[in-house]
Amino acid sequence: MAKVKTSFFCQNCGTQYAKWLGQCKACNEWNTIVEEVIQKEEKRNWKQASAVKKTNKALKINDIVLDEEDRISTRNKELDRVLGGGLVKGSMTLLGGEPGIGKSTLLLQIALVIPKKVLYVSGEESQSQIKMRAERLQTKNTNCLILTETNTQHIFKVIEEVQPEVLVIDSIQTLHTEYIEASPGSISQIRETTAELIKFAKETATPVLLIGHITKDGNIAGPKILEHMVDVVLQFEGDRNHTYRILRANKNRFGSTAELGIYEMQNIGLREVENPSEILISQKEDDLSGTAIAATLEGMRPLMIEVQALVSTAVYGTPQRSATGYDLKRLNMLLAVLEKRAGFRLGAKDVFLNIAGGIKVDDPAIDLAVISAILSSNEDEAIPQDFCFAAEIGLAGEIRAINRIEQRILEAEKLGFNKIFVSKFNKISSKPYAIRIVQVAKVEDIYANLFA
Repeated sequence: MAKVKTSFFCQNCGTQYAKWLGQCKACNEWNTIVEEVIQKEEKRNWKQASAVKKTNKALKINDIVLDEEDRISTRNKELDRVLGGGLVKGSMTLLGGEPGIGKSTLLLQIALVIPKKVLYVSGEESQSQIKMRAERLQTKNTNCLILTETNTQHIFKVIEEVQPEVLVIDSIQTLHTEYIEASPGSISQIRETTAELIKFAKETATPVLLIGHITKDGNIAGPKILEHMVDVVLQFEGDRNHTYRILRANKNRFGSTAELGIYEMQNIGLREVENPSEILISQKEDDLSGTAIAATLEGMRPLMIEVQALVSTAVYGTPQRSATGYDLKRLNMLLAVLEKRAGFRLGAKDVFLNIAGGIKVDDPAIDLAVISAILSSNEDEAIPQDFCFAAEIGLAGEIRAINRIEQRILEAEKLGFNKIFVSKFNKISSKPYAIRIVQVAKVEDIYANLFA
C-alpha cells in the first residue's frame, strides 16, 4: 500500500495547498481550506484488471476524419433540444438544481422511456423508494436497472456484468472511491470519482448522466474543475411553489448553450411544454395597464412573453427600482432614456418590473415592450392584448433593429396577434403577413401610436 499523505484543499474552488492557510489565494475566500488525507495507488483504471494503454499519434488537421456525432434520443423533445439533438456517446452530462426541483424525477423519467439498457445508480434513495416514484410516473421499462451503491469500484463491477448503454448517477456528491481516504462529497472524492467515470465513458462510448447538488449560492457543490471536466452542464431552474421548470445549458461541447426547455411538474411527473407562450402570457379577461407582450428568442425557439410594470409615486425619499427576470442596470438605463430623450418625469416615481412565467430574459429585443409597459402604467392606460413588440432601445432614444425579425413576426402571427411594433430600420420581406407590422424610429413614435 502506498504511503498516506495529507494535503489541503479549498472547498470553494478546489485549489490544493501544501499547508493550511486562512484565505485561499485563488478565490480569496476565507476559512474554506480543509485538510484531507489522500492515498495514491498505481492502479487507477475504472476496471479492476489492468488495461493495455494505447498511444495516440499526432495527425495533421487535414488528415483527421470528421465523423458525425452519434446521438441517442432520450424520447424527450425538451431535453433533446437543450442537448443539441440527444445524448452523444461517451459524453458526460451534469445536471444541477435546487433540492426538490425535480432532478431525480427528470432523469428517472428519461431512464424509463429511453430505448436503451439503462443503469440507474442511486446513492440517496433505496430501491423501493425509486420503485414508488417509477409507479407514480406510470411508465414501465424492462431495460431500466436500479442499483443503490456509493462505492465506485462496486459500481464498475456491476457495469461489467450488465453492460449498460446509458449510465445515470444520483448523485456525484454521494460517491466515493477506495483510492482516496476522504469523506464522500469532499473535493478529493468528487474530483477522483468524476475522473473514473469520465475514463469509463470515453473508453466504452457510454453516455453518463450525473446529478449534482448545489450550494446556497446556486453553484454546483464541489470543485469548479468538476464543471470543466464534464462535457455538458445543465441547470434545472424554477420555484418549488410553482409548477413550471426551466432547463438551461450553461455549457455544451456538442451544441448551443442558448436553448431552453420548459416543463410542468404534475403528480405523474414532468410534462413537456411544447408551446411556452401558453405559460408566459397571463390569461386575463379585461385589459390592464402596465402589461406588454414581447417577441423574444431563446436559442432557435421564439417565445411570446408578458412584461409587467408598475409605476407609482415614491412613498419614501428615494424612489425604488426593482426588476424580476430582467437586468436591473438595463432597466435604469431605459428609465434614463425616457427621462432625458422623451421628457417623461419618472425620476421621482417607484418603478417595478416583472417578467411573467418566472423566467430570466437577456434578449435586448424586449426593450420596446419594457418601456411600453412602463409608459402604460405611468399613463394608467392599457395596451390592447393583441399588440406585441420586438425592438431594442438605444441611448439616444432611437429604436434599433434586431436579428431574426421575421421569425418573431411569424410567431406573433401564429398566436393570433393583430399588430407588432418593430424598428423602422429592420429589413422585412415584402411577402404578405396576416399581422399588421408597424415600424417606429423613436420612443416618441411608440408613445404617439399607443397613447396619443
